Amino acid sequence: MKKFLVLLLMLALCLPVASMAAKKKDPLAAWQPAFDPSGAKYTYILSNISHPVIEGVAVGYRIRDKVWAQTNGQIYVDYRPLAQLGGEKDVISKLKLGAVQGMLSSSVAAANVSDRLGIVNLPYVIDTFDKLDTFRDDSELWTPFAEGALPQGIYVADFTGYGPYGWATTTPVENLAAAKGVNFRVAQAPVNTDFYKAWGLKFTVMPWPDVPQALQTGVISGLDHTAIVCNITKKFTIAKYFTDLNYAQGLFVHLINKRWLDKLPADLRTTFLAVITEESAATREATRKQYDVQVTKAKEAGVQFYQLSENEISELKKLAEPVLEKWGQKIGPDYLAKVRAKLGS
Repeated sequence: MKKFLVLLLMLALCLPVASMAAKKKDPLAAWQPAFDPSGAKYTYILSNISHPVIEGVAVGYRIRDKVWAQTNGQIYVDYRPLAQLGGEKDVISKLKLGAVQGMLSSSVAAANVSDRLGIVNLPYVIDTFDKLDTFRDDSELWTPFAEGALPQGIYVADFTGYGPYGWATTTPVENLAAAKGVNFRVAQAPVNTDFYKAWGLKFTVMPWPDVPQALQTGVISGLDHTAIVCNITKKFTIAKYFTDLNYAQGLFVHLINKRWLDKLPADLRTTFLAVITEESAATREATRKQYDVQVTKAKEAGVQFYQLSENEISELKKLAEPVLEKWGQKIGPDYLAKVRAKLGS
């Protein structure tokens, strides 16, 4: 009888825990594959730190499904968003070693792989959706970028985006004078710290997971990020003001371990890369639409949007010129000059 009572007590204690676990939803449940990947000849582990509700992140699942279909189940893209494999710096190390085969890296983190990849972060060089498309579609501009990380054993297959950069702040920033009173969070990328120094603004380098608490406690009072990300990740619940700078496009750069890629049979490699190209292009179009939708939603929720004057934007460009010259030496001065000339930047 005592044993029976003990069993009943244990069951009563376990039921609430099981109930809570059942209620806790898998955030990626809607993106599970509709096929059994166990028979694949090749597995491609693809990492990303963000949530697939962002179009530039969801592309990983679209690539997964189309690659599976077009290779007749020979390649399985095992997509791992939401930082399942760790932070971006850790994943870059795994990518170089081949423990991870692919990565949709944020453009700011990609600059740590190769200086050449930092060109997309330079202020007012590739700063609009149209310039981004021109850059991708012009082989003279794209090929040096795609091959920029080959010395590190990494090939750049393509990129998707998460919109143009600006400032999400806890106080209104209508001009540069107001910006000087803000402590901005910037990403862990040397090119970003260089131009923030040149702009004479206060900033704190901080990993993305630390941002929510830092905003809530007042450690930072502004974010250098995009309206898409700030609205979707609820940063606008605290930072209720956004200043459109549009100095760069936020990108997810598709990095592939070159050794893994070269081991694929030629026909599968061609199909694999073609799918990435097709889905990345479609996703860039979807990102334009998502930007409009998220900005509208943010405004409807009470977020106030501002734009700096043309004179102040000109001042930011002028202050950034020494940074462009410095990074031009790393990226390749002729290459940077060609990109700026063709894009009118």
